[in-house]
Parts: sequence; structure tokens; C-alpha cells
Amino acid sequence: MKVLPRSFFARDALDVAPDLLQKIVEAGRCEGRIVEVEAYRGREDPGSHGFRGPTPRTEVMFGPPGHLYVYFTYGMHWCANVVCGRDGECSAVLLRAAAPVAGLELMRSRRPAARRDRDLCSGPAKLCQALAIDGVLDGIDVCAADSPVRFLDDGVAPPDDPGCSTRIGLSAGADLPWRFTVADDPNLSRS
Repeated sequence: MKVLPRSFFARDALDVAPDLLQKIVEAGRCEGRIVEVEAYRGREDPGSHGFRGPTPRTEVMFGPPGHLYVYFTYGMHWCANVVCGRDGECSAVLLRAAAPVAGLELMRSRRPAARRDRDLCSGPAKLCQALAIDGVLDGIDVCAADSPVRFLDDGVAPPDDPGCSTRIGLSAGADLPWRFTVADDPNLSRS
């Protein structure tokens, strides 16, 4: 498998997001095939954490590309985005769901409430819990050879016609059709 290079991420989030579908996210011994993502575009996107400009929390979202933006939400869950675009611009793709590929026993131990394997990574918080992605990993370079989280291409192409819909759980920017999916995959998050 080939590690995705920085040039893959150095594009607009709306281009990177559908291209991330079917890629592998690897964290330690665990791997998941990405089946759902959402694009966020900073100052032109009221749903983005970077809409009002950089803050200590969102600074990573402003580049350089190929880094992980991990944030805590609802006082209990971690969510992860991969930073895209040009350095200085706010652009990122939220990892919403993945199909478990490797390390399932470890994922099950981290997500004991999951009744089925398809529930292990079927939402952004579930994905982070299953892969042990938390705030310690905020800002890491996913393109570095020794990165604890990497994005891999195993030759499976993204869908020619990905599912496209509005993003989930937003009030501002909720009308933008920037959620991309592998249509009908059983690992998708609940909408």
C-alpha cells in the first residue's frame, strides 16, 4: 500500500473529500476503509470551525496540508479531520465513517458497546474511538514516515458516482451538499 503524499491533500477540500473514499486510514494495528466524509472550507463555510479565522483550537486547520485536526465535541467525543488546501487557508475533511479492515479485535475492545462490526466506525466519534484517535494526535503530520496515523492507497478506486448530500448535525451551513459517501455501504453513519 502506498502512503498518500502531501500533494494529495494540497487541494481544495471539495476535491479531496470524494477522493478519500475507499482509501485506508491506518492507526497503529487498526485500519478502516473510508466510506463517508464531509468537506469544510473555512471563511466561506459557516459550518466550519475556521469560519471566523484561526484560534488556538483551530490553528491546525489553516495548514499546512496533510496534518490531522482533532477536536473534542459535546464534552465527550473526539472527531478527526485531515487538513487540505494551501498553507494559510482553512480547508479540511472530516472522517465520518469507515469499514473496519484490520485490527478488529482491538477496535472491539475500544468500542465494547458496538454490537456488530459495522457499528465499530459508523460515525466520526466511533471511528476515533475505534482507532484510538484523540487530542494527543492533534496536529500530527499524516504524511511523515513515522506518523501514528496514515492514509493509504491500496488500489481501490473511489466510487465513480459517490453519494452526495448535506452535512450532518450542523445549523449553519447545513444546506451545503458537502457530505460524500460510498452509497449504500453498511458502515455509514446514521443521518
